[in-house]
Order: sequence, then C-alpha cells, then structure tokens
Amino acid sequence: MSIKPPFTEETARLKVKLAEDAWNSRDPERVSKAYTVDSDWRNRGEFFQGREAIVTFLTHKWEKELDYKLMKELWCYTGNRISVRFEYEWRDAAGQWYRTHGNEHWEFDEEGLMRRRDMSANDVKISESDRRL
Repeated sequence: MSIKPPFTEETARLKVKLAEDAWNSRDPERVSKAYTVDSDWRNRGEFFQGREAIVTFLTHKWEKELDYKLMKELWCYTGNRISVRFEYEWRDAAGQWYRTHGNEHWEFDEEGLMRRRDMSANDVKISESDRRL
C-alpha cells in the first residue's frame, strides 16, 4: 500500500502503523522496500545511503538484537514529513534485556517512499520481568 504525501492525521498514523508492522517482521528486505533506492539514513552515530546498506544494517542489527519487538507512535506530521517516538525491547546473546527509547524524523518523496531517516536513541538495561512489549 502506497500512502503518499501530503499527509493527514489519518494517513500519517497509517504510515506509522505500516512501518511498525514491517520492522516487527524483522525482514530486512521487506523493510527496505519502504525507502527510496538512495535513501539517506542516520542511525545514532552511523550514516549510510541506499537500500543495500539498509538491508546490511538491519541484518546485523537483528543478529545482535534478539527477540526484537517495537512500538512506534506518531509524534507530529506536516506535508511530506512525519516524526515518531518509539520503544523497542530486545535481548543480547547473553540474555540481558534492553529497552531502547528514541525518536525518528522521516521525509518522503512524492510516491510515499522514505528518502531520509534520522534516528536518535538510548538503550536501558531492564530485567525480563520489566518487559512491556
């Protein structure tokens, strides 16, 4: 489903939900299809460009972040931009659980593909009993 800008509250919320569902699939190829072929990414301190780099990044991410589960929430939108807050939980290979809190700013092309993604986040150690997702 292609949701194109300019966004309304309804279409922005739907775009966020579709992104959440794709990321929770933990399928790097599926996720990468939502981005332009030359999409610019900032993920914390990493900067890269293009779908191939997105697939590589997500493959490594989900090899490290086991049992990943994500929640995204619309923060604001205008024209061809959406901002979200998110939380996700995951565990490392040693069994330590984490909750990652952050924000993303998205910019879309006229076809509704994301051409820019800026992400900032922090990881917090949690016990398994503190999981919410």
